[in-house]
Formats: sequence, C-alpha cells, structure tokens
Amino acid sequence: MNAIVSVPPPRNEPVLDYAPGSPERARLEAEVGRMAGEQIEIPCVIGGQRVTTGKLRPVVMPHAHGHVLARFHVASPAEVDRAADAARAAWGDWQSMRWEARAAIFLRAAELIAGPRRMALNASTMLGQSKTCHQAEIDAACELIDFFRFNVGFAQRLYGEQPESAPGVWNQIELRALEGFVLALTPFNFTAIGGNLPCAPALMGNVVLWKPAESQMLSAYYTYLVLEEAGLPPGVINFLPGSGAELVPPAIDRPDFAGLHFTGSTEVFRDLWRRTGENLDRYRNYPRIVGETGGKDFILAHPSAEGDAEALATAIVRGGFEYQGQKCSAASRVYLPASVWKRVQGPLCDTIAGLRMGDVRDFKNFMGAVIKQNAFDKHAAAIAEARSSTGARVLVGGETDATTGWFVRPTLIQADDPDFRTMRDELFGPIVTLHVYPDAKWKETLALVDRTSPYALTGAVWARDRRAIEEAKASLSHAAGNFYINDKPTGAVVGQQPFGGARASGTDDKAGSAQNLLRWTATRTIKETFVPPVDHRYPYMG
Repeated sequence: MNAIVSVPPPRNEPVLDYAPGSPERARLEAEVGRMAGEQIEIPCVIGGQRVTTGKLRPVVMPHAHGHVLARFHVASPAEVDRAADAARAAWGDWQSMRWEARAAIFLRAAELIAGPRRMALNASTMLGQSKTCHQAEIDAACELIDFFRFNVGFAQRLYGEQPESAPGVWNQIELRALEGFVLALTPFNFTAIGGNLPCAPALMGNVVLWKPAESQMLSAYYTYLVLEEAGLPPGVINFLPGSGAELVPPAIDRPDFAGLHFTGSTEVFRDLWRRTGENLDRYRNYPRIVGETGGKDFILAHPSAEGDAEALATAIVRGGFEYQGQKCSAASRVYLPASVWKRVQGPLCDTIAGLRMGDVRDFKNFMGAVIKQNAFDKHAAAIAEARSSTGARVLVGGETDATTGWFVRPTLIQADDPDFRTMRDELFGPIVTLHVYPDAKWKETLALVDRTSPYALTGAVWARDRRAIEEAKASLSHAAGNFYINDKPTGAVVGQQPFGGARASGTDDKAGSAQNLLRWTATRTIKETFVPPVDHRYPYMG
C-alpha cells in the first residue's frame, strides 16, 4: 500500500444511561431476558476450529446460582499443545501483516461492540458476573471499546517514533512481534480486561493463548465471537476454557512461551514468575512478564475535608461498594480525622444501610452478588472476625445469605487498631474498614497509610488545604500507581488515567497506554549507509 495512513483519532465511548423508558434500556432488558432463557455450550477455539472435550462445567448466575447460563468444554494440556501449535502456524502471516490491517480488525470490533453487539456483551456480563446495567455498560461496552480504539492510536504513535539520521545514513526502528506465543490469563471481574489482555499483544503482531477466568466465561466467549466477526484470522488468539492449575504449567513450560499478560492474585502471579525463572534455560528468548495483581486501596481525608463530607461519603460508598467491591481499585481501607468522621458518620452509615442489593435484572438494585461460594465464605469469615474482635466492630451491614445467590450486605467496619487484618489484607468484596485518627496526627497517618499494606494500586486523598494535598502526593508517591485527589479511587478511563500499580500490585505497565503495548514488541534498529567508505584510513593517519 503506497500511503502513510492515519488511524481515526480515538475517542472515549459515551456511557448510556439506561434510564426508565429509554430505548437502550428496552433493548438491554430484552437481551437479558433472551440470554437468561437459553443455555449455550462454549467450546475451545483452536486455530479457528471449535474443539469439544466432552468434559463440561456450568456457568451460573452468582445472584441465582441455581440458574445455569452455559456449559463450557474444559481444555486439557493436550489442547494447550494444540493451541500453541496453531498459534505458531499463524505467527508468520500475522506478524508480517501491515500493522494498519491488524488495526482495522480491532477498530471494527470496537464498532461492533458500540453498535449491534453492545447488548449481548452487557447482558452476558450482567448475568454471568452479577453486574448492574451501569457497571456492565462502563466495563463490557465502553472500556472494551476504548481499549481497542486507543490501543490502535498508541500503536500508530509507537510505530511512528523513529530515530535521527546523520547525513548519508538512514536509521530506522522496527517493532517486531515476539518469537513465540503470549499467554493471556484474564480475571472474572472485568469483561474489558478479559478482552484487552489477549488483544493488546495481538495488535502488535503476536499470537496468543487466552485462558479466561471460569466465572467470566460467558462474556469472554461473546467477546471472542466479536473478534471473529471483526475478521481476526484463525490461530491468532486461541480460546482455552478451563482450570489455570491444569493449563498454565504446560504453556509456561514450552520453549516457545514468549510472554505472560496477567491480571489476578499476587500469589498466583509470583508462582508463575517463579516457574518462568526456573525454565529460563529452555526458552528461545527471555519472556515478557506483565501483571496487574492485588490491591488494598485507600481513601485518606485531611481535616480540611470537613466541608466536603457529603462528597466524601459518596466516594466511600461508590468506591467501596460498586460491583460488590470486586474491583482491583475498590476502596477497602479509609482513614478519617475525628472531626470529619463526626460529620460523615451518620450520612455514610445511613446510605450504606439503604443500598439495595439483589438480582441485577432488577434495575433498582445498586449491587448484585459476589462471584462464587469461596469468595462468599471468605467475606463471611472476615465479618465474623470483626464481630468477635475487641479492637473492631461492624457499624453497618454484615449480613450474608447464600440461599439463592452469594449475597453479602455492604459492610462498614471500624477498627481502632490501624493494623487490624481487614485494614491490611485484600478481601475483594463489599467490606470497607475505617480507622479514625486524631486531627493533629496528619503526618503520622500519611506514614501509616504508606506502610500498612504491601500493595500500591490506587488511593485517594481528600482535602481543601493545598499544602495537605501536596504533602500527600509526596509522602504517598509509591503507595498508589493511580492516585486521586478529591475523588473515589475507582473508574480509571482508558486514554485518561492509564491503570496499574507497583509493589505487590504488579509491574505497573499501565493498561490503556503505549507503555503496555511496547512490552509486546522486540525492537530492531536498522542502519542503511548510502555511500560507504572505500578507504580504511582515517584523517589522523595522514
């Protein structure tokens, strides 16, 4: 193609409101009803072929766990080998395809999600992951669209960054695909992350083995169907449902393992990195390891935030309890000075007590259910621990019920001890722990926030005093990869707040940025000399 093209400038997808009587609400309700009334079978997809193993597992609604939405065929190590071989067969044509042609596939996928496939992605996310219509919209539709659009724009920028050339010389930089396959391990909580982790490396010319979380299987499969419809060639992304414990080791042990794109628990990520290190002698290249893991995200208020009590309470409620606190960025520890707590306590507790929880098909509900039984058990145990402790107490919430769905009421715990377990450990549920500190202990509390948790994903500071804000920015510079001022610590938008943290929260490679895409490339420098010298002697030798 004899053209230097420019991709369409990326823009963030507008969020639909789903207000009563709106056309989008009618379309979504119809799709939710249709999808809830069927039970589909989800295969492995290897080299473009549907592969059935005969070993089936159910996909259920967390808020109605007796309702089976789908059954998926469980892949085995044999399917891993077959998928890696299919990826290798697709690698040559895919990595040599013009980048603009690869980009067109993901731009088409974005438009399909923005239009005719929007409600299917949202409905599958609502039913399979127990998200409200709003949480599904900002995730499965808007964020996934944004990832595809902005990644294409970032790719153009990266490919366009070229070195200087001296007279008589032409220097070039080429961003090549990695040699081998990238393993994408995606979490249950965000459909958009499920789509981005395999697609970001694929955009840069890589081939991928994608293992979605078992409890995100429904929306993951609908995402894969959109990619096929958009024209993704067979074998570029291979879809492998199943158990990570069974599928991941044989993938990482292969000599053609070239990279890991991961979102999940810190413990699992460390195990995978450790296994990769043990295999270094067998790899063709050093694998790229990119991961976003746990978080124990904070909201910290300064005494000068007393006048913003209502907004602060809203930030705690939304930041801590939207999507049942099952966001990597969710606020789970809060530090308030005594003067602010006096203003906030009543409105905050009343709001939490009044939050509606239930089946997400009822659009009046603010929350759904937690994702599965073991998560429910973990949260119930943490609440019981707080109830029995002398140094902590449950102020509001704390009720649990797994009769029809895995429901945990939004719970606020007050801990006198700032090192109480629920202030330190990631729970990943609708439990927020609050510590009240003396107004005069602001600087000491800054140090406390920084040292209490091993994580460093998100955090927010509330203050009207600008000096306090600057002190917090400096003191907490390594405590959060995404830092918010007078806002909740959730809701990062692609193209606006690239997302990721360090310490025990991951490699901070910032999903939704050019920085992440660059990790999936191998740089080659090319120098061409137009008229090379013909005499070996230098002037000083005269």
